[in-house]
Amino acid sequence: MELFEKTLDQISKFEGRVIHVHVDTVELPNGRTSTREIVNHPGGVGILALDKDNQVLVVRQFRYAFGRILLEIPAGKLERGEDPYAAAMRELKEETGASCEKLISLGEIYPTPGYCDEIIRLYLARDLQWGDMHLDEDEFLTVSRVPFQEMLDRVLAGEIRDAKTCTAILKAKLLLDL
Repeated sequence: MELFEKTLDQISKFEGRVIHVHVDTVELPNGRTSTREIVNHPGGVGILALDKDNQVLVVRQFRYAFGRILLEIPAGKLERGEDPYAAAMRELKEETGASCEKLISLGEIYPTPGYCDEIIRLYLARDLQWGDMHLDEDEFLTVSRVPFQEMLDRVLAGEIRDAKTCTAILKAKLLLDL
């Protein structure tokens, strides 16, 4: 059976600073119709930055949607048309003050494919150099270093739930055998 759904109609519901929301009428593989509520997002980047002692640079910030402070890898939204690699270098510097000569791709993830087209590109940063943070005026976070093994243990225990952080930690464990 063909699994593709054909878009029959699209109605824009909201055009925000970051997201666009629309409701689509689709034709299902069986010929019936249904609706899909879709959020368009420009995408983002997440950076697993490891210092020379294999400690992970993490940020703690309040996430309004969940009403709590989350522990995450540095990350940020792509500007429309922005190169993900350049965005990752920018976000690492802005949020942590760290920089590196090169990033290694850890691939990309679709964090919520049921209703959102966001793609997060993940990178690994090593051989870090230190400088000053340059947070956006509406950005409030703290930076700390956590041993990689502790981050892995916390991911596996379900203490860290942020998808990009979990994915980056688990991929690094498998790819680098840390």
